[in-house]
Amino acid sequence: MAGFNPRAGNRWRRAALAMAFVATCAQAQERPRPPAPAKAPANAPEPAPVSNSRLDAPLFYQLLIGELELREGRVGSAFEVMLDAARRSGDDKLYQRAIEIAMQSRAGEQALSAARTWRQARPKSIDALRFEAQILLALNRIDEMAAPLSLWLAEVPLLERPALISALPRLLHRAPDRKQALALAERVLEPYRTDPGSRVAALVALGRTHLAAGNAGQALALAHQAQAVEPQAIGPALLALDMLPGSTEAERLLKQYLALPDAEPGVRLGYVQTLTQSQRYADASAQLEVLTQQRPMLPQPWLSLGALRVELKQAREAEAALQHYLELVGRTDTAPPPDKADKADKADEDDARPADTSRDLTQAWLLLAQAAELRSDLKAAESWLARIDNPQRALEVQSRKASILARQGKLREARALIQAVPERKPEDARAKLLAEAQVLRESKRWRDAASLLSDGNKRFPDDVDLLYEQAMAEEKVERFAEMERLLRRVMDLNPKHPHAPNALGYSLADRNLRLPEARDLIRRALDLSPGDPFITDSLGWVEFRLGNRDEAARLLREAYRSRPDTEIAAHLGEVLWAMGQRDEARRIWQDARGRDADNEVLRETLVRLKVSL
Repeated sequence: MAGFNPRAGNRWRRAALAMAFVATCAQAQERPRPPAPAKAPANAPEPAPVSNSRLDAPLFYQLLIGELELREGRVGSAFEVMLDAARRSGDDKLYQRAIEIAMQSRAGEQALSAARTWRQARPKSIDALRFEAQILLALNRIDEMAAPLSLWLAEVPLLERPALISALPRLLHRAPDRKQALALAERVLEPYRTDPGSRVAALVALGRTHLAAGNAGQALALAHQAQAVEPQAIGPALLALDMLPGSTEAERLLKQYLALPDAEPGVRLGYVQTLTQSQRYADASAQLEVLTQQRPMLPQPWLSLGALRVELKQAREAEAALQHYLELVGRTDTAPPPDKADKADKADEDDARPADTSRDLTQAWLLLAQAAELRSDLKAAESWLARIDNPQRALEVQSRKASILARQGKLREARALIQAVPERKPEDARAKLLAEAQVLRESKRWRDAASLLSDGNKRFPDDVDLLYEQAMAEEKVERFAEMERLLRRVMDLNPKHPHAPNALGYSLADRNLRLPEARDLIRRALDLSPGDPFITDSLGWVEFRLGNRDEAARLLREAYRSRPDTEIAAHLGEVLWAMGQRDEARRIWQDARGRDADNEVLRETLVRLKVSL
């Protein structure tokens, strides 16, 4: 922060003195004496003491001059005037105003000087200590923060101290040197590690600063210490949640908290979100089932549970959860209407609801349409979509309608429906392209999808999502060299993209080519996305191709537990079949076929192995 150079002129001082003199003279003039107040009755209550403002005429004119100087752009003079006024009056708000003026002109040293002057005048002012610590952080003078930060923690009321300690990692997150921030946190929090009222907050705060500094092991140890002190505390569980995915020990600690009868629903929902991002849908669904049993009147878990069940192709179970959600938010008209609902009436109903509820209703109706599609009840799917009148979700709605048309053999109409969606934002054209490609993939028009995406990549060069989608389409038409070129381009553009190395590794393993390289690619993908069941499935498949059947079975079981997907079931069943565990293989294949009888991988596996179920 650059400093300003205050001018040494006395213009403002002379003006202030003159105005103060005028004001004093005016006050000294004879005024009519007011009549004496009436005598109060003997039993009347005593009047409340009068609290007079400290804003006298000289201070008023000094503040006026300071603000006028600031308006005229003379920031240095304005700062001097305001700081002098703060010193004379001892008013906290004037010290704060002086600091604001300095910060406005990015004069960090002057802001720090004002904060320290304030602290000298008011040694126990929490605001003065807070401003000094924050300014030092902004100036990256971390080593000087210990004194004001320690005093700030000491002076804050006891009941507020744990909250301030908990907020400390967020404050120090702005420090560029995480190791230096960690050293500061350890220094100022040391007295509170054994304090009964603040111990858990201090341990968790230290754990967060260790995690930010890259010390995940130490962070986990501190989380365990905090949980041992107070098992029902939410802080250690939230710290463990931040270490997911990737830490089985942190997940174990989190589950210990969630096993408590009074565990906060928000923590479980956060865990569900993490599981969903890792595509551990079965585990996420199990957590939501617990939450809906413990808190059956909370609507949001039912909506999330419905979404997961759609993803798992559990149509009936999804519809039950989503219907229950609609009942909880007051939509008793949960059966699909026979005809298109009156949009004007429905709009009035939705407008009367909070915005987020309206958005969630749209999501629920979209999911119910998908669930109906899974049951091949296209009329019901169309009825659910007819309820939605939300311009912001137009592409999603039209995509679902296009999917229904495509299933009826009306592919040209389906594509035209998506193409006709208005493009309100520049990115809408790209989203429409991806939606149209999805309809082509669902119709197994792989060459058309590859051609469409190829044109899209010319229009949107080096778009990672479009490149990846084209690569998947190229594989389906057995243009493997082009697929590999596109996937390697994705890896070059985004080295942290987990699906590109997984897709290439799986393709190599499936064709029984370059198996050591395939395993390295898949392991790289799993490092980028720990616990992802599809990547774990790929690793199990390459281990099977390499002849490591026991390891393949272990990995595929793990993947299938996390996400009972039909393709994973096909692979696991084949490994078990090869190992002689044929009854279990048949059971897994039968369960998978019950969910998705049209899955190509499962059908090809059963034909190749000459298995009839």
